Amino acid sequence: MGRMLWLGALFTAVCIAAQGDPAYFSDDGFRIADLRAPVPDQVPGGTTVDTVKAKILIDRQSALPIDVLPQPPQPAGRPADSLWLPPKRFNIPGSVWLPNVGFGQLSDALDHYFREALQRTTAGDKSRKILIYCLADCWMSWNAAKRAADYGYTSVYWYPDGTTGWESAGLPVEQSHPLSLSKP
Repeated sequence: MGRMLWLGALFTAVCIAAQGDPAYFSDDGFRIADLRAPVPDQVPGGTTVDTVKAKILIDRQSALPIDVLPQPPQPAGRPADSLWLPPKRFNIPGSVWLPNVGFGQLSDALDHYFREALQRTTAGDKSRKILIYCLADCWMSWNAAKRAADYGYTSVYWYPDGTTGWESAGLPVEQSHPLSLSKP
């Protein structure tokens, strides 16, 4: 009898955990807390791909790779006039780096940046294939892929293994810089 109660409690706990803690998600379904954690197998509005499929999409130049790894802010408490250089980012060759667009809640400015960057890099073609990634176990890419689909992009590919999986497969990376919208 005790074993059955224990199994019942375990089953209930697993079911609750599978639904996701509401504190981790916004009302519109974006992950807002603990962004470096295991991700689900699928993203709403997107197609999940592994490293082999991501490489094929990139090699054939049929999908635009978009890196959404956040750019770390300048550490707090540093004098305003002190020099600070953010860490270098190495990503999949040919990628566009759109930092910070994978947070669960975006400011109006960051939302505008993401929309404008997608519009510019796809030449306004919402059917253009885009491949969104970050690192393995990073909800930033899941959020960004979901958001791109919510914006109306119809060919969103999500690469949940990101540069972690890419480099583990022995594939090359290159140094990248965030896309600036002030440049044509």
